[in-house]
Amino acid sequence: MKILLLTQYFPPETGAPQNRLQSLARHLQKLGAEVTVLTAMPNYPKMEIFPAYKGRWFVKEEDQGIQIYRSSIFISKNPAFVLRLLNYFSFVFSSLFTGLFRISKHDFILCESPPLFLGLSAVMLKWFKGSKLIFNVSDLWPETAEKLGVVNNKTLLAVSYGLEEFLYKQSVLVSGQTQGIVQNISKRFPSVNTVWVPNGIDFDQFNVGASGSNFRKKHQIGEEQFVLMYAGILGIAQGLDVILDAAHKASDLKDISFVIIGDGPESVRLKAKCESYQLKNLIFIGNIPRSEMSEAIAASNAYIVPLKKNDLFLGAIPSKLFEPLAMGRPILLGVDGEARNLFIEQGKAGLFFEPENSDALFEVVKQIYFNRSLVSEMGENGKKYVSTNFSRGNIATTFYKKIEELN
Repeated sequence: MKILLLTQYFPPETGAPQNRLQSLARHLQKLGAEVTVLTAMPNYPKMEIFPAYKGRWFVKEEDQGIQIYRSSIFISKNPAFVLRLLNYFSFVFSSLFTGLFRISKHDFILCESPPLFLGLSAVMLKWFKGSKLIFNVSDLWPETAEKLGVVNNKTLLAVSYGLEEFLYKQSVLVSGQTQGIVQNISKRFPSVNTVWVPNGIDFDQFNVGASGSNFRKKHQIGEEQFVLMYAGILGIAQGLDVILDAAHKASDLKDISFVIIGDGPESVRLKAKCESYQLKNLIFIGNIPRSEMSEAIAASNAYIVPLKKNDLFLGAIPSKLFEPLAMGRPILLGVDGEARNLFIEQGKAGLFFEPENSDALFEVVKQIYFNRSLVSEMGENGKKYVSTNFSRGNIATTFYKKIEELN
């Protein structure tokens, strides 16, 4: 079985989709599929083409036997919506050209969305190559963009919703990252064949026994400090003001430290707010190499996973929660709905606080700060829960069997 993975995002870029897709490609290859990746020149998250790829229109590489084809993409740091569309469509056209003229026929094209528009390239390749399309939805677009106020143009929204329906109906299978995504698609399009393919963790690729001592020393965090950590994109959807506000409320608890790792569009504003609060118990650390994440998580006592308060996120499962749980770190979850049900109510792996409610976050911080046995108990619960239910190897095996049924 030959599978072409079509995605705008892939390592050496860092990020949840990149890590998940690389892992999926490797697992499918191990299961017997011949996997090829068609992706863009790496540029995320700084929106700069990586030095080794600058000025190049096409690159062919190999990763553990997987052929990787990279085609050109327009990049701009300007957040203007027109330029963002140009970014998306430049890769639509370059990936279509590369797929048509440089890559042989595959049995299946597995297309990652968002961006939704990449599905246009996938459908064209499907038609010309005689392949079957599997459309993977990691975020419901344009619904997410509409509800977050990112896209307000009614014409563009109408076209995008039409494109969404068209792509689903062109697919032999639509996979979703969360149960909420799958239920949403199944409710709106009952005839579409759907399957839940959750994110997870590679236990053999992540150092769950890492020590956080070096990380603490490097960033001048005392061993006596009770560390509450966030790591990921500093974006609008994450609602990270809740952490700064809770840190402000916790100023009198001298041995608590809040650590925020990452970068993103909200970085400058959040740092300015931190300075206005004169916070001494919160530090910002920029993006760190993937290889250092296990040490960073090991340096924490608990992990904060927030999102803005929006009904859209009731079906969200933030990928950033898997690794801390695998390392026995409880989560403070500011995400209601599916994630709360799975990891707090079923997994007993942490505490829930109302999204964007800093008083609620401060209360659960105090709850674990003054009850260290609870920290250990929830940490152990989380480790068992993710190892049983969210091993990427097991997830990939189930997905592969589903694809075989379509062959």
